[in-house]
Amino acid sequence: MSTQTFPEEYLLALPKTDLHVHLDGSIRLETLIDLAREYNVELPSYTPEGLRATVFKERYANLGEYLTGFAYTGAVMQTEVALERVAYEFALDNQNEGVRYVEVRFAPQLHMHAHMNAVMVIKAVNRGLKKAMDEFNRRPAVQSGAEPEFRYGIIVCAMRMFRDGFSEYFKNLMTSHRYTPDKELYAMASMELVRAAIIARDEYGLPVVGFDLAGEEAGYPAGDHASAFSYAHKHFLKKTVHAGEAYGPESIFQAITDLHADRIGHGTYLLDPDMISAPEIEDRARYVENLGQYIADRRITLEVCLTSNLQTNPHMNDPSQHPFRKLRQHRLSTTICTDNRLVSNTTVTRELQLAVEHLDLDRHDLKSVIIYGFKRSFMPTTYLEKRAYVRKVIDFYEAIDRKYFGEEPEPSTPEIQA
Repeated sequence: MSTQTFPEEYLLALPKTDLHVHLDGSIRLETLIDLAREYNVELPSYTPEGLRATVFKERYANLGEYLTGFAYTGAVMQTEVALERVAYEFALDNQNEGVRYVEVRFAPQLHMHAHMNAVMVIKAVNRGLKKAMDEFNRRPAVQSGAEPEFRYGIIVCAMRMFRDGFSEYFKNLMTSHRYTPDKELYAMASMELVRAAIIARDEYGLPVVGFDLAGEEAGYPAGDHASAFSYAHKHFLKKTVHAGEAYGPESIFQAITDLHADRIGHGTYLLDPDMISAPEIEDRARYVENLGQYIADRRITLEVCLTSNLQTNPHMNDPSQHPFRKLRQHRLSTTICTDNRLVSNTTVTRELQLAVEHLDLDRHDLKSVIIYGFKRSFMPTTYLEKRAYVRKVIDFYEAIDRKYFGEEPEPSTPEIQA
């Protein structure tokens, strides 16, 4: 464990990003309880303490247990009013800890029913986010240019697999196509969703910046969704894929080859040959070396979620066992994210502190990881505007850094993220 620490107020003050965070995993507990009462959703407890003890725990037995809480959060997010409220509060919570750019992801098909289609879901979320953004950006310090403004993008998630109990939309789809093989249904749902995402972006001007694939990796290959991701690729919609979270490097290979992934969600087992299960891969060490080299060379960024990975991989006893340090040693582009603020009981600030305390992230490394969150974002603006915004963020970051520590020291190791 590193002896390096930083004051919490310093980490809070720094401008930060969160490029991998699920809206339905980041609802406020008090709001969950409030909406459950309003919409007659039964919860195992109606106090924050009770829900922490029964559902949203510090540790989980496995990924399946980790995901059980989403049944409750999803159940209360079935109206435009609820979605807008959750999104608005989500943005406020990020702003209050210094997050200046966030890419929130969610699966519209989990919220769709007879009275709400995918575009309506995206619109509702956007209203909440935009309201919070506009309020923040009217602050005098932002208006004067002394501080960078708050911005956001929306990432739409397709599901690797689903069952009829996931939502009314999925139930209707499976009922109306009861003789269609499941993998064809998965592909059909993904294609329908990516078309809606592009309509939301192009016809309604919503800041949909990316298309994602989430859900259980084992047994549900990325290739089943290749048509939808090819459609996104051809329509200039960026791609990020959950891969290597609880499965091996070959899942990451599928994400970058079959789905044209620009970023990888998690990528925990990218460099672990022991996690390979495909029998046709004989030289496992060479396979992960080649895969790691390719991803490093292409600057495909890994969205690392420390707490979440510890919770869903019980064999990791503490953050020092996370492969984040190894990923950086291999010159891979990485950024620190929360995954789920509620389900993992975390914040961006807490995740950064864990990396500092347990994974030898020094002051120079901290800046590198944070700034690359901005640089590797899918920000909904032109390239030149993004460069100007990132420059403003860097200037703001360095001013805070000097306030606490004086001039920035020379890096102890060569710059890792070119």
